[in-house]
Amino acid sequence: MKKITVYCGSRKGNSPIFESAARALAQEMIKRDKTLIYGAGRVGLMGVIADEMLAGGKEVVGIIPQKLVDREVAHRGCTELIIVETMRDRKWLMAEQGDGFIAMPGGIGTLEELFEIMTLNQLHYIQKPLALYNVNGYYDKLIDFLNHGMEQGFLYPEQEGLLIVSDDPVELLDQMAAYVPKGSSDW
Repeated sequence: MKKITVYCGSRKGNSPIFESAARALAQEMIKRDKTLIYGAGRVGLMGVIADEMLAGGKEVVGIIPQKLVDREVAHRGCTELIIVETMRDRKWLMAEQGDGFIAMPGGIGTLEELFEIMTLNQLHYIQKPLALYNVNGYYDKLIDFLNHGMEQGFLYPEQEGLLIVSDDPVELLDQMAAYVPKGSSDW
């Protein structure tokens, strides 16, 4: 697992803990000689993790639609900046390029990307580790909701194993490295 796609917010959130956590994740990725694949933003947590990785001398591949380049949010310091036509193109290329995925705290776009990768893993279009970086309990209510979906019979219990959850970047990356794809479910 060399390339890790990180989904995260184009904002920094209301607490400095989120920015610190982004830096801590980047530092652990630097120690492990990982490449960052991300949405190419220069703002929010996206900019924080990219800047930290670049400062550590690591490769940063940003993938961004032309429309966002036009809005001047592209990080021009990326090792490689890939400009695509649509958000759909961006998401697919990020999924294709990554050997594993981490969802840091973020907004609707991050949640959409998280659920798309969960779906692709569930349907066996891909079989790559997916992790929630649960900084400051950010994803606790989402985890509760997913458990509720299982209790109500809308999610298969096997789906729980498709998601790694931790608030510690060392533990998160260790679990991702140990990931073994599950067999197909009976659905």
